[in-house]
Amino acid sequence: MAEARLADVHAQARSRLTRAGIAGADLDARLLVEWVTGFDRLETFRNPDNPVANDVLARLDVVLTRRINGESVHRIIGKREFFGLEFSLSADTLEPRPDTEALVELALPFLHQRVAENGIADLIDLGTGTGAIAIALLEQVRNLRAVGVDKAPGALATARENARLNKVSSRFAALHSNWFAEVTGGFDMIISNPPYIRSKDIPALQPEVSVHDPILALDGGPDGLEPYRIIAAQADGHLHARGAVAVEIGFDQRADVEAIFAGTGFALKGLQKDIAGHERAMLFMKT
Repeated sequence: MAEARLADVHAQARSRLTRAGIAGADLDARLLVEWVTGFDRLETFRNPDNPVANDVLARLDVVLTRRINGESVHRIIGKREFFGLEFSLSADTLEPRPDTEALVELALPFLHQRVAENGIADLIDLGTGTGAIAIALLEQVRNLRAVGVDKAPGALATARENARLNKVSSRFAALHSNWFAEVTGGFDMIISNPPYIRSKDIPALQPEVSVHDPILALDGGPDGLEPYRIIAAQADGHLHARGAVAVEIGFDQRADVEAIFAGTGFALKGLQKDIAGHERAMLFMKT
């Protein structure tokens, strides 16, 4: 590619992604061009004739190819916003997605109440990944402490770094554990966005997910419900009195997840829909 005007670079990137059939090609092209060139949207508007050097164009060619091959923009860039905060990504983590903000919204009133009653509250986030859920809650709730649990060491390293970047490290601890295996003590809330996709359904997902997301964070077993059975069976032994469990679910899993928790003595106390109107998060308490 020869040196080009910034405005033309944007147009060519949009055209290339559109021809490749990328949904949201306009936005993806803009984000990638801005990231590679360092020129934001305002600079492009003010100075469309800015020259883009050949080495920059070469780097852009590489990232556009990655996007066309199914890697998401945010995984290419290495970060994504969630609940107004920025989170770094790694190969061992999912991208925090807007649907999961429903889980944070559902948990917040309960945690605020616990802090108001007791002066402090303790949270454990099972399968913490980037740490997005726990860190978003820590940022919202003063005097909340959180433990992020994951069995992928790389995810824990990413979560620790995100806690540092978002200035909540003093209230966040990362624990290497397979679910509750290494967990001790009690908590006011157990929260989780567990793997909930049926094993057989994973190959049919978009390549952004099926190829580039970590399989451990996707596969919920043959029926997609195995993690809920684990959490429901062991939660009571790790909850303070009148504690709660909050989980994200697949769009069609409410009845099954409610039945699983009911089988271990938990009643549904809260339900939150995502931005698309799907039932996405559930809160349970012991009956």
